[in-house]
Amino acid sequence: MTPLGWKLMEQNKTFWGLLCRRQCLVPTWRGCLLLSLSIAVLALLAVRQIHPFLAVTDSVPGGVLVVEGWVPDCMLEAAISEFKRNHYARLFVTGIALEQGAPLSHYENYATLGAATLVRLGLSTNDVQAVPTGPTRRDRTYATALTLKHWLREHDMAPTKLNLITGGPHARRSRLMFEKALGKGVTVGVIAIPADDYDERQWWHYSQGVRSVISESLAYLYARLLFFPPQE
Repeated sequence: MTPLGWKLMEQNKTFWGLLCRRQCLVPTWRGCLLLSLSIAVLALLAVRQIHPFLAVTDSVPGGVLVVEGWVPDCMLEAAISEFKRNHYARLFVTGIALEQGAPLSHYENYATLGAATLVRLGLSTNDVQAVPTGPTRRDRTYATALTLKHWLREHDMAPTKLNLITGGPHARRSRLMFEKALGKGVTVGVIAIPADDYDERQWWHYSQGVRSVISESLAYLYARLLFFPPQE
């Protein structure tokens, strides 16, 4: 390097030679405008596509039918229609302990409450099987799926296919948790029943839609990236 080059390098050093100056490219106003437009388009696409991504419906033919007992009555009615339409042998209802009003209720678990509602709506007691899970503080969907796995094993049932009915944006995470709990030997399908308290096509206009999408997005990321099933 020439003496002039060394001199320029020395001039660019600051803080006793710990830092030095470098030239860098920064966007012009046109570049900033293009970047802003790109971010806006990506954000719009994310808003439009996040709900369909979470509220996935991907059923598998045959097997058994499962519904999560916490879903509202309109979704239980949809479960009855699915049960009758595809002639499942049994409809299983999963659930954890009631979180509110249990001392005043005849039912202490969402599974037994959901099963009783299905019978009241027209199904036979021979068609419905409640599979309640005990008190659970974390990973509740996984816990209910694991309880179902143990129940099926204890009753000498080993289905290779299972269709899960749940509510809206909870569907993708529920299927993932059931897959983790049931293992590779069971193909898990899922049927997302639309919510009746907001318009899923414009979920961002409703407080319930915003809460559901944000919470389920974060919960799905946790289930996908940070949740590891404990060894049985």
